[in-house]
Amino acid sequence: MAKIHPEQRLTLAFVLLAALAMNGCTNNSATTQETGAIYWKIDNLASVGGQKPEVLGAPQEENVGSGKALVFNGSSDGLILPVNPLAGWTQFTIEVLFNPAADGAEAQRFFHIEDTAERRALLEIRLTKDAQWSLDTFLLDGPGNLTLNDPAQLHPAGQWHWVALRYDGQKMTSFVNGVQQLEGSVAFGPMTAGQTSIGVRLNKVYWFKGAIREVRLTPGALPAAQLQKPAAKNN
Repeated sequence: MAKIHPEQRLTLAFVLLAALAMNGCTNNSATTQETGAIYWKIDNLASVGGQKPEVLGAPQEENVGSGKALVFNGSSDGLILPVNPLAGWTQFTIEVLFNPAADGAEAQRFFHIEDTAERRALLEIRLTKDAQWSLDTFLLDGPGNLTLNDPAQLHPAGQWHWVALRYDGQKMTSFVNGVQQLEGSVAFGPMTAGQTSIGVRLNKVYWFKGAIREVRLTPGALPAAQLQKPAAKNN
């Protein structure tokens, strides 16, 4: 068997650690050096993106489908993080992997970022009585704001879906499972320091009922072909 010199062992160790970090295996947060994208695993209450969250209520760490996720009860469960990962970005894409419950409230906010100037970015759903939902995305910057929601574009609750809010510096576009929903023009940002809430709006209203597994934030407007789509094993 060929011998491995100490220098080679050190190089291999660094390569292995880097590979683990890029796949989110050493923490619940990873950042790709190439794109600056941020990946958060939402699977525990101790840390999200390297930050200790303020825990509202008692979100549950559960195996849902093919892996762990946090499950929110729709009335008192949520997380608040003392960070704004979008700060300074002129373009961005927010992607969330979630599984809304069939019996939640009609209006639910599951991801909310707000800065010190009260600029806001929100992802929401509107749930129907027959357990289907439409995606609602919202941007607010002073007098400028835009809501994208089409109640006719419905998706089944009780399943895993990737949803996305993309801002390219001029337009906001919404997606479900990589398929474009709506698009409109709005002037927004860049944002300053602020807070992020998961499972509820930051002012603790419009609670989300269901599971959330992952959040991805990219400092650029990703084309539809590069957006995340749910794997069959997630359901």
